[in-house]
Amino acid sequence: MLLIVCAVAIYLSCEWFVNAVEWLGERLNVGKMAVGTILAAFGTALPESVVTLVAVTTGGTEEAKNIGVGAAMGGPLALATVAYGVTGAMLLLKRRKEHVRVPALAGMPSSVPDEDVDTLALGSEKDMKRLAKDQKWFLPIFVVKVALGLVAFAFKPVLGLLFFAAYAVYFWREIRGGQDEDGEEVELEPLKFQPKAASPATWAVIAQTLLTLVVIFFASQLFVKQLDAIGPMIGLSASVTALLLSPIATELPEIMNAVIWVRQGKTQLALANISGAMMIQATVPSGLGLLFTKWHFDGALLWSGLITMAAIVYLLLTMRAHKLTPARLAVAAGFYVLFALGLIPILS
Repeated sequence: MLLIVCAVAIYLSCEWFVNAVEWLGERLNVGKMAVGTILAAFGTALPESVVTLVAVTTGGTEEAKNIGVGAAMGGPLALATVAYGVTGAMLLLKRRKEHVRVPALAGMPSSVPDEDVDTLALGSEKDMKRLAKDQKWFLPIFVVKVALGLVAFAFKPVLGLLFFAAYAVYFWREIRGGQDEDGEEVELEPLKFQPKAASPATWAVIAQTLLTLVVIFFASQLFVKQLDAIGPMIGLSASVTALLLSPIATELPEIMNAVIWVRQGKTQLALANISGAMMIQATVPSGLGLLFTKWHFDGALLWSGLITMAAIVYLLLTMRAHKLTPARLAVAAGFYVLFALGLIPILS
């Protein structure tokens, strides 16, 4: 019952959060994509980052600190596979439910091939280039992150600072990039705190943002604890639960945000939230892990890193070929199934 209550609480609080964060972006005058990659991503990635910080700084044993390392690896894995896959599946369901073809871009022939229509469902070519650029930022950082888990040398902890610097550069690029956007207006729903106000008060926007973040944080932590308890009840070992189920639970806010934004027809914001959260997960928790732990990977952690990289390479190749469709995006979830199957011989 607690698991169900937490899931409902996370979904409802995410619905209020995305409503508030869009207004916050309007108040801060940041670009519509930066609302997803920076504001929403920072808010939803905060719980996992706090978990990693607490684990690596207060863990009494090396095993306790390694929980933070596992969280730093599990987060990007769940985002690159399950979160993108759920977004693709939601787009397919939405298309089937509405039976509405995406209108052709201005200047295109009236008869557009089905595959081109599906491609347009994910956004314009400019949106796809920006999404691909996020993946190109993520991949080399993540490769370095995994490589550092395979070696040991004296000054390795200092390299954690470079990960913080990498995110600072990404943050600055996203904020500056918002100034170059085409100025297309995004229709904002009334703020939940002030539903009758055409332009809500700034204090109400901030209050709704902070309150929903608090609910998301505590509901997510309670959700993870319930999974840890239920895992052994259904015959799963603690290690399998930690590596297979917990990452999905900790990334549930990002997944919920994607579901809500796709439902509202704001697919670009859904994808931007996932890619932005991936950049945070690739840098901030990794920097903390390098500073406060040995950052040494076992077979399971290495396998999670390889699957994450494989999923991103798949997405990049599909984007480069201009073949990314909702169906192909949904295929990304299959990499998580591959990860689960690969865990069987590793953990046995």
